[in-house]
Amino acid sequence: MDKNIVKRNQLLAQKVIKGLASRNMTGYYAQTREEAKALALSLIPEESDVTMGGGMSVHEIGLVEALKKGNYNFIDRDEMADKRAAMLAAYDADVFLSSANAITEDGVMINIDGNANRVSAIAQGPKKVIFIVGMNKVCDDVDGAMKRARNVAAPINAQRFGLSTPCAKTGSCMNCKSPDTICCQFLITRFSRHAGRIHVILVNENLGF
Repeated sequence: MDKNIVKRNQLLAQKVIKGLASRNMTGYYAQTREEAKALALSLIPEESDVTMGGGMSVHEIGLVEALKKGNYNFIDRDEMADKRAAMLAAYDADVFLSSANAITEDGVMINIDGNANRVSAIAQGPKKVIFIVGMNKVCDDVDGAMKRARNVAAPINAQRFGLSTPCAKTGSCMNCKSPDTICCQFLITRFSRHAGRIHVILVNENLGF
């Protein structure tokens, strides 16, 4: 990565981390995927019950593989026959892993969900929530973050899941009411009432969508 981009991301990350701190959330900055994985593991005590939403970034840094190999009780809904039971287990988990569809420079996170299992667990339930967020997801403000979530993340995810939505065909949000829509629930995380619950690891790479 160009050294000027690296420097810019370092400076921008510090601004985001300061914004997160003002919102009772803890931010971190990792230069690489490996550094992000090590940092995430340092926040997860061994023997913890760990689960996650559908965050591609969590997979991309190798965290899921590390948890499966380590001394953790990783609840993998992809390997469970009862998907509902796997989703419900998240609410009583020690640690919930996620990414964000977008994050603002002052630390507000935007997430869109279809089934709402991810956004509901972010909002309430698990004792600790750890976000893995590439610097490609940082936006100027909430309006920009919402536009990114709806016009970048949602269409790509709809295509990834093979859904028949207008955005999957056009590449941008059509504000649809399609039966396949994944834009059912919008969560704006602007403050955490519980100190030490939400941790955001910003990574100096393009991760997720």
